Amino acid sequence: MNNIQEKYLKWLNSPKVSSKDKELLKNMSQKEIDDAFFKDVEFGTAGMRGLLGPGTNRLNEFSIKKASIGFAKYILETYPNAKEDGIVISHDNRHYSREFTLQTANIFNAFGIKAYIFDSLRPTPELSYAVRYKKAAGGVMITASHNPKEYNGYKVYDEQGCQLVPGKIKRLLEIIDTLGEELELEEPHDITRGETIVLGKDVDDTYVELVESISLHPELPKKGFKIVYTPQHGTSYVNALRVFNDFGYEFYPVKEQCTFDPDFSATLSPNPEEEKAYIEPIKLAKEIGAHIVTMTDPDGDRCGLAVLHNGEYVLMSGNQSAALLLDYILKTRQEKGTLAKNGVMYNTIVTSSLGKDIAEHYGVKTEQFLTGFKFIGDQIHHYELLGDGPTFEFGYEESYGCLIAPFVRDKDGIQAILMYSEMALYYHLQGKDLIEAYDDLEKRFGYHADITLNKSFPGMEGSQNMERIMNSFRANKILEFAHRKVVRVEDYLSSRGYEGDKEFELSLPKSNVIKMFFIDKSTLTIRPSGTEPKIKFYIGAVADSHEKANQVYLEIKAGLDEYMQK
Repeated sequence: MNNIQEKYLKWLNSPKVSSKDKELLKNMSQKEIDDAFFKDVEFGTAGMRGLLGPGTNRLNEFSIKKASIGFAKYILETYPNAKEDGIVISHDNRHYSREFTLQTANIFNAFGIKAYIFDSLRPTPELSYAVRYKKAAGGVMITASHNPKEYNGYKVYDEQGCQLVPGKIKRLLEIIDTLGEELELEEPHDITRGETIVLGKDVDDTYVELVESISLHPELPKKGFKIVYTPQHGTSYVNALRVFNDFGYEFYPVKEQCTFDPDFSATLSPNPEEEKAYIEPIKLAKEIGAHIVTMTDPDGDRCGLAVLHNGEYVLMSGNQSAALLLDYILKTRQEKGTLAKNGVMYNTIVTSSLGKDIAEHYGVKTEQFLTGFKFIGDQIHHYELLGDGPTFEFGYEESYGCLIAPFVRDKDGIQAILMYSEMALYYHLQGKDLIEAYDDLEKRFGYHADITLNKSFPGMEGSQNMERIMNSFRANKILEFAHRKVVRVEDYLSSRGYEGDKEFELSLPKSNVIKMFFIDKSTLTIRPSGTEPKIKFYIGAVADSHEKANQVYLEIKAGLDEYMQK
């Protein structure tokens, strides 16, 4: 009997597994059994995320228990006053999110740790803020972000409200590895229990006040400027409502998508990266003649944008919208005399090169990190400790996440919708929409076609194929790809890179990522997702016109398709 079958039968026969889950187990095909038990669900770039259901490779009460026991032990080992300082827990709208929150709080209490919870769901950025506001020892966010309804997840935060970076999560994973099988775990019973405290309205109020303080032009007249907004059934509706009303914006919520529905019944996708997520918001926008459409994803850390341009609603990518916002913020701060002389902008190795060019124009330096906003949050803290580091001006990822003010240490969709709305209004009053403003930006800094391609590899076989593909890119030095010269390759797993015959070391942490730089300044980055069974291919095409940039993109994509068929 193989290991997968042994695990499956153990779950099927365990008195701890519910009759409902046992029925699901009995009805699984062999392929489903393999996928549910071939590994334990893992912590990736954004915490632990997976399909809901019975099995070791699933999110369920047992995987939540194991993660919570591990995190409790980690917190107690790491922070001397952890029991009294406590851990803040929040959750999104998904199936079992509230149940997992209460279970997690109960486990922390069993270890003598105080647990802070909200009275209902709250967005990820507010969880980050609440950890800092309460001076807690850490935080947990129960969410699967923008994934489909079948998923849930578990994100862990340090005392700075920042997701655990590799140096910290390494110890957590070591502790979890010592715990044994999920079904056998028990909480301690001989420790004075901690208490669970429901957070008050002051957390919401102070968070919203700080969000509203980032506005650069609150005085702009709002009359006649219309905004459509959707929270995609998620956590941000209440906070967004307050911010839009306080600033006097004429905004129209997509009411069907403002319910906290775990089945996402009124949307084809809760993911701002997918066009089908915009169908209902754009339908409403056409009815009322809105100038922009804004959306936050279910846990409220990402923000998507569509713009009325020449009678049609055009979607802006995360690279485009954030680059334009970066320019607006730096330009406005420069005009107001508030731009720091030692300013820094943070982004990632898969983000468009456009942002760096913009920052450089304003005398702001750029620092790049691996994918995951935790690296940005951690660097903000690093410079705070130094006391004389550069001043944070802006941080963003290509995947629709940005941070304007660092009272939060994760990407913040509420900060984003406020500033995107203000920026759109600013240009509207100048007779421009955001697409026209972005075209002006590219005229200044060059044309970019930054497109992410996703290829899914579900199940155990898919995991093996992903590993095979990544190994194939590492097998030999790549000097030419897509019929164009490769001038530099960076392999973050080996922490090595090369330019022709010259080799060098990389300073960022190890990660399963490969990045190629072409002679025309275009790039191709290959990265398996840290939260889903897919490989992401980031193509960054650069040229001196829209047409040429798109042609470069198509050429690199064709070369990638050809390579993948070998």
